[in-house]
Amino acid sequence: MAAAQSPLESVAAAAERARRALGGSFAAVSAWEREHGRLRVLVNAGELAEGEERYPADESYPVHDFPEIAEILHEEWVGGGPEPRAWIESADGAEGAAGTGAYSPAGAYRHQRVAALRRRGRGSCVVAPIVLHGRAWGELYVARPPGVTAFGRTDADFATVLAAVAAAGIAQTERLEEVRRLAFTDPLTGLGNRRAVDARLDEAVERHLADGVVVSLVVCDLNGLKKVNDTLGHAVGDRLLERFGSVLSLCGAMLPGTLAARLGGDEFCLLTVGPSADEVVRIADELCRRAAGLELGEGVACGVASTGDPIGAVGTARRLFRLADAAQYRAKAARSAKPVVAGRDGGRRDPVVRLADHPPAAPAAERRRFRGRNSGTPGD
Repeated sequence: MAAAQSPLESVAAAAERARRALGGSFAAVSAWEREHGRLRVLVNAGELAEGEERYPADESYPVHDFPEIAEILHEEWVGGGPEPRAWIESADGAEGAAGTGAYSPAGAYRHQRVAALRRRGRGSCVVAPIVLHGRAWGELYVARPPGVTAFGRTDADFATVLAAVAAAGIAQTERLEEVRRLAFTDPLTGLGNRRAVDARLDEAVERHLADGVVVSLVVCDLNGLKKVNDTLGHAVGDRLLERFGSVLSLCGAMLPGTLAARLGGDEFCLLTVGPSADEVVRIADELCRRAAGLELGEGVACGVASTGDPIGAVGTARRLFRLADAAQYRAKAARSAKPVVAGRDGGRRDPVVRLADHPPAAPAAERRRFRGRNSGTPGD
């Protein structure tokens, strides 16, 4: 099954489809950023002029230079008129759609579009507002080169329809993106959640098996949370969780591409793909140091498991999780101020590795319940 499109991919697809449908050489989709008073270009498609990029890092235009998006839509549509329609401009300054039933801004509005057409060597353009949830969201812009028949009324009507279709697609993609964000985000800390870790770790282990890339997992248990909750209240406990989440995020950012997540309760983790085991241990040590300096709580117990260390074959995400969990358990039991790292005390004979692969048979009340401990074998 194909992966769902991101919002930017959806916008890019809409621009390219509109360009082809209208016989244009170029198309762009811009978003109206109200808080900044600008139209920001999200994507350019087709034949790009000098200085244009497919995905511009910072191509934007003050709305007061192109005020149709802010003023005319309000006056013509929100004010009780018909739904917003596309309008046409040409590089020769002709009225374009005037008198044809499509809207063409007059005077002060038009000259900015005309100047842009001339500057970029284009002959005519059709501009259609994109409306989402009853508000102007941005615009669809399609241009043709000089010497080609300029856009007409039929094109403007078609562009209006295409903008409405694009709006529906963008709205659906945004809803899916929001659902995805909620599904993979811890609501208290804003970090990833257990679901996000499981999905990313499965992919990471597949890469490790295929390409040998180093995958590392840091599992942390925040010490003293229950005491804070019992003595100061759960609101203060939540602040401690949020504060540690910020520290975790900061440390994770020191390793590019790291996922920082809250597994649940007082347990957190960092998942890295690529950095060496030594780099990960260095950051885990920094995390412990910073956690010990928090005004609340009693520091953190931290365990590290990395395929870059002598821990034996890692065939599944489950085994790496068990190893990191066992290392974290050892750190907590020893009240260690530094991370415990699986495999660094004897390889497969390391007590942490043995604990993860062969947990002792003890009464349920006393047994450490490792993730996935009842499934798989030591090499899985």
